Amino acid sequence: MDITFLLIISVGILIMLIIVLGLIYLKMYIDERNKNGKPEEGKNGKPAGKSSAKSAGNYTQQSIFNFMEFDTIEDNMIVQKDGKRFLMVVECQGVNYDLMSEMEKTAVESGFQQFLNTLRHQVQLYVQTRTINLEESLQTYKKKLDEIKIELDNEEMKYNQMAYSSDYSQEEKDKQNMVLLRNRNLYEYGKDIIYYTEKMSLNRSVLRKQYYVIIPYYSSETGSDLLDKSEIQNIAFSELYTRAQSIIRTLTSCSILGKVLDSYELADLLYSSYNRDESETYGLEKALRAGYDELYSTSQDVIEKRMKALDGEVEKRAYELAENAVSEANAERLRKLAKKEKSIDELINDMAQVIVNENEQYLGPEMTAAAIKKVQSKRSTKEKGGEGNVKEKQKSQARMAG
Repeated sequence: MDITFLLIISVGILIMLIIVLGLIYLKMYIDERNKNGKPEEGKNGKPAGKSSAKSAGNYTQQSIFNFMEFDTIEDNMIVQKDGKRFLMVVECQGVNYDLMSEMEKTAVESGFQQFLNTLRHQVQLYVQTRTINLEESLQTYKKKLDEIKIELDNEEMKYNQMAYSSDYSQEEKDKQNMVLLRNRNLYEYGKDIIYYTEKMSLNRSVLRKQYYVIIPYYSSETGSDLLDKSEIQNIAFSELYTRAQSIIRTLTSCSILGKVLDSYELADLLYSSYNRDESETYGLEKALRAGYDELYSTSQDVIEKRMKALDGEVEKRAYELAENAVSEANAERLRKLAKKEKSIDELINDMAQVIVNENEQYLGPEMTAAAIKKVQSKRSTKEKGGEGNVKEKQKSQARMAG
């Protein structure tokens, strides 16, 4: 009975404590809510109205950044909360799970389980659905079609010349006609592709999904308060890149390829997130060319202009120097070639004497001497013949002059 009585008293005390703590927590919650929900007072002591909160003067650059929840994009990272949080994004290619065999599905599931088991830090899986923008493909098709049109016009002009000329056979004309028909069919086919592609681009239901793994890093993870922002950013980049590569390696086990987004691709991702409607027809590249990231335009810096001019002058003189050097080297080679051609007979005779001397042990001294004598006699004969030819040319020139 004593033990049962003690247990009842203990349970009652615990219940009372829980009730008291609950009341204290409820009071603190109400006070905090009233404090946060208290309207701001204006200059006249009255609460500020909605119109003043939404006036144009209150929309500053900092307020826009606070709304977008990121500060800047640097070193392939999204910087948030004044350098206290960094994000690196890995883009993943999806796999068609439904078309896989049972063995392949099991391998993918096992690989994904391994990916989850190897995680030692926070990640966020983000899926973005975009309308397929076929504008770049259309521009490529149109450029190629223009080239085909130019080639078609040239072939048609060539065929017309051949058709009204008697210099070509009927076989050549038929061959050119086949070339013309082939290019015309290719041109018509290209026009049809562009037409149907433009028609498809108007269909907003043509969508694609892109998959991302977002990896965060907090400045508090460095474990030191003595580091400046640049040091923290360098540490964050190293740690995030290591984590990203680890994720990419583990994802390959389930047949998923991944890559780290660079700064431009991160900007495109954020632009598509905050401009869902505009990004379908007006992509990031066009927005940048239109100057959406600039509040005003300035002329080019004078020093930069001079540096560009100097770079151009250096390149021009370098080309001239290289061209002169190549010309001089080529002229030197030509002079050596002419000199060698002029003394080719002498070189042949000298080489023949060397060959005879090298084989003296097989030929014998008498045969070697006789052979060398023959080589020298042929040299003298050629030299006399050459002198005679020169004298004959001089005499004929004198007779023509007389």
